[in-house]
Amino acid sequence: MKTLENIFAAKLLNVKAIKLQPTNPFTWASGWKSPFYCDNRKTLSYADLRSFVKIELTRLILENFPEAEAVAGVATGAIAQGALVADALNLPFVYVRSKPKDHGLENLIEGELKPGMKVVVVEDLISTGGSSLKAVEAIRKNGCEVVGMVASYTYGFDVAKKAFEDANVKLITLTNYEAVVSEALSTGYIQSSDVELLHSWRKDPANWGI
Repeated sequence: MKTLENIFAAKLLNVKAIKLQPTNPFTWASGWKSPFYCDNRKTLSYADLRSFVKIELTRLILENFPEAEAVAGVATGAIAQGALVADALNLPFVYVRSKPKDHGLENLIEGELKPGMKVVVVEDLISTGGSSLKAVEAIRKNGCEVVGMVASYTYGFDVAKKAFEDANVKLITLTNYEAVVSEALSTGYIQSSDVELLHSWRKDPANWGI
């Protein structure tokens, strides 16, 4: 019987939300070269898959962070998922910008959080964890408690694991790098010869391909 991680990985591969190109790497915004690209926002275009993500993220929150009193989405990728989950939980929703607006009220957090609220953060993807944990910091500075974070996918980089540990944030995800590679191999999307290359990239993504 397949796990949730493998089921969701297969769904992402099926709609091409995840692309693996070991011999023709992508360039990330960070400048890193990568044979792997994940775009969870693509799930929003498929009604059944959108509902699946909403239901499963909601379930993760109910099972792991039942004390949550509000939901915060990380802009921009997790705004839609966060709003869907907040609606399912019947909880207040806010989203956190990467930087304050340069006009108007210059908000960093859009929406209303009351001091002392217990907040669960929704993210779409975890790479280094930097932008996700900036959102956590903003919520904490707003006088609220972050009880944890749920996300659709994580690359599982060591740097991210350490960052979340240092920030004392519990992270739960729907799927991960290992499950995606496993599903991609089992369906013939990649070959066994590609797996070693993918693993070598994940060990040192900042310097891979240089």
